[in-house]
Amino acid sequence: MIEHRSRWARGKRKLLKKMRRRIVRNFLDVLILAEMRKGPLSGYDVMNFVHDRFLFLVSSGTIYSVLYSLERNGLISGALVQRKRVYRLTDKGKATIREVMNANDETRYLVSGLLKLKKEPPDR
Repeated sequence: MIEHRSRWARGKRKLLKKMRRRIVRNFLDVLILAEMRKGPLSGYDVMNFVHDRFLFLVSSGTIYSVLYSLERNGLISGALVQRKRVYRLTDKGKATIREVMNANDETRYLVSGLLKLKKEPPDR
């Protein structure tokens, strides 16, 4: 019985870890914009931030791909500072992350709605 619970707990932790990684990767652009409200970041800074906060590593290719996309969309701008590229929020990026942060309740409602299971009608 104890072994069964232990196996179930390990499986649950593994599933939650996978879900957490998936969510972080899918919302990496939002996480980067939110963190940049505190100040400019390099790609290395972003990797450290993700690792420190979520306890796993995201590849540099993933990080720089997201940074490039954010820059291309005018949400951040990058400049060379002491031999490394440092990114900061643009006015458009500030407005975008402000909108995202203000949509917290709507986002929670959307996610909770997605996770609710449709109840089966009772047998007659």
